[in-house]
Amino acid sequence: MLDGIAPRNMRLNRGVSEAISIDIWSDIACPWCYIGKRNLEAGLAATAEDDDAPQVSITFHSFELSPDTPVDFEGDETDFLMGHKGMPRAQVEQMLERVSGIAQAAGLQYRFDLLQHTNTVKAHELLHHAKAQGRQQDMEERLMSAYFTEGRHVGRIDDLADLAEEVGLDRAAAHEALTSGRHLDDVRQDQAQAQAYGIQGVPFFVIDGQYGVSGAQPPEAFANVLRELWAKRAEGSLTA
Repeated sequence: MLDGIAPRNMRLNRGVSEAISIDIWSDIACPWCYIGKRNLEAGLAATAEDDDAPQVSITFHSFELSPDTPVDFEGDETDFLMGHKGMPRAQVEQMLERVSGIAQAAGLQYRFDLLQHTNTVKAHELLHHAKAQGRQQDMEERLMSAYFTEGRHVGRIDDLADLAEEVGLDRAAAHEALTSGRHLDDVRQDQAQAQAYGIQGVPFFVIDGQYGVSGAQPPEAFANVLRELWAKRAEGSLTA
């Protein structure tokens, strides 16, 4: 499952006390990304009981699955996928039912009947704003929950500012950041890095700046990878 990549600015010879970095490329409108996030969290919970539990630092990065989607898409998720993937309605509905079942196993209740498909670039800008305030993970969770389980609109600036306020961010500051577009370059830099890595789909996890893990892997897979890397780091510190 561990695939080597050639990242930029890879740091070597880190001490065992330094947290393992987990960089996640995702789109808040990606159903597998929310499932992957939950599975990672479950994997981390499993390692938390270890005598020498791996320490991690998580950063989310922007990836737009459908950058051409209008902010106010006319139709539901089935309509979008029929047009985007060229699939018949019955096949799309079957696919969404399957995804909903997998999400439910991960503890998520997807509501594709309520979901409001939209362009996500402003949501990604908001995530960078939240990152600057030390609240990126809270914002990521809020956006995904709002989109997939509550039927909230996550493409319009006013709606996004409301969600920012719900996680404790200043609403006016978030609104201004989105209106000014000051974080658009940050979004584009994430996308350029994804291209440099060769990332073509999400979720994609870059672990410790060395390994790429693609897809919503099961919790035990994440736990095993982290334990393996943490053990190797400990061995390296003992022989250094």
